[in-house]
Amino acid sequence: MIVEQIWTDNAYRNFNYLIACPESGEALAIDPLDHRKCLARAKERGWEITQILNTHEHGDHTGGNKAMIAATGATLLAHENAKGRIPGVDRGLGAGDVVSVGKTVALESLDTPGHTMSHVCLLSRTDRPSLFCGDTLFNAGAGNCHNGGHPNELYDTFAGQLAKLPDDTLVYPGHDYIANNLRFTLDREPDNARATSLLSEVEDQDPNRAMVTTLAQEKEINTFFRLHSPSVIARLREAFPDLPDAPDERTVFLKLRELRNSW
Repeated sequence: MIVEQIWTDNAYRNFNYLIACPESGEALAIDPLDHRKCLARAKERGWEITQILNTHEHGDHTGGNKAMIAATGATLLAHENAKGRIPGVDRGLGAGDVVSVGKTVALESLDTPGHTMSHVCLLSRTDRPSLFCGDTLFNAGAGNCHNGGHPNELYDTFAGQLAKLPDDTLVYPGHDYIANNLRFTLDREPDNARATSLLSEVEDQDPNRAMVTTLAQEKEINTFFRLHSPSVIARLREAFPDLPDAPDERTVFLKLRELRNSW
């Protein structure tokens, strides 16, 4: 499996992706908003884009569909419940469905509600797993729930699915928000030395060569995985004085998401 992360250099800081089979040269485009860059990269690599996957229905992820399909004739895939929200979906995906690319690539569909209720992530079935997570999981952060999502379901996705993936899973999000997300981590957990160190590494990084984190790193520096941290809970109590003495994980997650909405 070959992964190309494509920096769009737009105001939304989107990442697009091409996943290619090295044997057949067939490729899957994930959320190809910048269809020109995706088509140019595929041409440069000698790949044929045969499928498009939208992780969810928001326009900054679906906006390149029409031009990409016109140029390639690719099949469009999305969550099975997104068909009414994304025009032209050819295949609806549910939990456990497999997306095959060429002869050698198999990607498992994860039903990951929260950012929206029709969101899928793709997990590669490889020795080193890779997670293409759209706007569910960001480097050092979590998706918002403003436009069709629910924070309770986002917590369930984090706790019930993402946290249980192998620690060496590579994380490929839909946007480059890592520096700002690390600042939020440090606002919530000022003594997180790993987040402090990582922020100095990525603050001025070139998004064309962005750091790719692992799930193990996310558990160290992503506030939304650090729900038992005494520092996180102590700081949270400053904002929410009525927080229980030993708040459960869901409560901590929901309060963090509430703070992040206006941070």
